[in-house]
Amino acid sequence: MSTVAKPSTAGTPGVSQKKRTRDLAARTVERRAPDGTVLGTVDLDSEWFGHEPNGPLMHQVVVAQLAAARSGTQSTRTRAEVAGGGAKPFRQKGMGRARQGSIRAPQWVGGGVALGPKPRSYKQRTPKKMIRLALCSALSDRAALERVALVDHWDFEIPKTKEADAVLASLGLEGRVLIVLGADDVVAERSFGNLPRVEIVQVGELNTYDVLRSDWILFTDDSLPGGVGDVSSHEPHPERAPASTAGSTRVTSARAKEATATAEDSEAAEGTEAAQHADAAEAVEDEGVSAHSESGDTEAEDTESAEDTDEVEVTDAGESTRASGTEASET
Repeated sequence: MSTVAKPSTAGTPGVSQKKRTRDLAARTVERRAPDGTVLGTVDLDSEWFGHEPNGPLMHQVVVAQLAAARSGTQSTRTRAEVAGGGAKPFRQKGMGRARQGSIRAPQWVGGGVALGPKPRSYKQRTPKKMIRLALCSALSDRAALERVALVDHWDFEIPKTKEADAVLASLGLEGRVLIVLGADDVVAERSFGNLPRVEIVQVGELNTYDVLRSDWILFTDDSLPGGVGDVSSHEPHPERAPASTAGSTRVTSARAKEATATAEDSEAAEGTEAAQHADAAEAVEDEGVSAHSESGDTEAEDTESAEDTDEVEVTDAGESTRASGTEASET
């Protein structure tokens, strides 16, 4: 039996033995303000938006995600778990019927369920690389269809559904919209929350299933995968710039007031402490003066008592001398 040798590709031009890197497409998206004004163009990160969509991979990941979302708490009773049926319903022979051993057998009404569902987990093990690649495929598919929108930030002052609906209309987003928000977009989340055609997801919870079931994906500068790059050359919004300046002025004035109040409190506290120190110093000085005067009086008293003692001693010495002289003269 002869065998046919396979042609070698080692020397064939254009054929590599190593795994080739897939070419990534470069895609862009317009960066807009919430009122629809175009601020510039942003290059989407090709690592997230430049892949060739992999349909079987996305299907496998979506099936695994939906399976993991099942609670798995359904349950049925077998013939051993159904109450009753302990006695034989009728005798074995002579009845003209099929033999039966229990009225709780699966063929009886009210009997147990054969091969019924029991509580279990439906989770499937999906590698992280597969999940990431499936998400990149879904994002790349939406980017290829030009279904990716980008706004610089949300400027909602208070939660208001009417303003959120007006923003979607100004951006031209129709159908089901997936809005990817950051951790600080609390007001925007409450504003879009009541719109039935809007799905809200945090940037860390972005997944393949939500991307595929949405017609549009709306990002902000903070939630866009891969970032927006350098936006210093983008023109600011002409109508929103004064508002932001006024807001920053209000914040600056409030902070200045707080700093002034803190400085005044500090000065008052320092003045109180200085007064307390001055009072303490005066008290110490008064105590020193009084102690010095008392010590001076005590020394004066001691000097007077010493002088009196010396005078008494001198007087006693004189009297003793006169007494001795008188005795001598009498002798």
